[in-house]
Amino acid sequence: MADQTQGAVPLSAVIADAATGVALALRGEGDPYALSAVLRQSDALAPAALRVLGADALAPYAMDHPAAPVGGDDAEVVRQALSAYPPGTDASEVSVWTYRGLVEASHAFLSGSTQPWPPPPEAAAGWVETDPWPKLAHRVSQLAALALPGLAPGLAEQLAARTDDLARGFVRAVRRRDWLQAAGLGRWLSRLPDVPQTLGLDSGLAFVRHMGGADPRVTLHIVAAQRFYGRGW
Repeated sequence: MADQTQGAVPLSAVIADAATGVALALRGEGDPYALSAVLRQSDALAPAALRVLGADALAPYAMDHPAAPVGGDDAEVVRQALSAYPPGTDASEVSVWTYRGLVEASHAFLSGSTQPWPPPPEAAAGWVETDPWPKLAHRVSQLAALALPGLAPGLAEQLAARTDDLARGFVRAVRRRDWLQAAGLGRWLSRLPDVPQTLGLDSGLAFVRHMGGADPRVTLHIVAAQRFYGRGW
């Protein structure tokens, strides 16, 4: 999705502000979280920003005690994004999976909506077994929002068989100073079992946040790993 502008505000800034709001809510800070407050229906860039953040926009509602009641406006913001940016027939696996993750999160965390959500689209996962580890690591880092508890259980089960490869990808991303990729991979590794002790995941995640925390999406991934899986403190 290309960067767009509404007046002087680029899409990247809208995404960054929303990611910051999600991270604050996961830490229990700031104002009570409401998706419709950080991504308003009246903002022309809201659907695109939500499509980029995917399921993470609903992450605060996955907590045991959500910061605020889920309202109908939240559901409408999500419906706008799902309607405006469905994956096309030639969409990449990442695009299909991120769309599926947002649908799954809507089913799970916006269950009070009076209108039914669409069924999650079919998403291929053969690449999990066949991708060489550098390509796998790149693709999985782009799907970090699906590492929320309960989402994409089948994908998580398949990724568990390649934990060592994802760990290699995490180390490579840190060495290359690709903090967003490292944060996304570290978040997935936080969810998966049997992560090599030699990886030093907790100290690695803390280092990634220290070095890459100027990017709100890096911070969001690390905070989510801490909040939901107790990793990276």
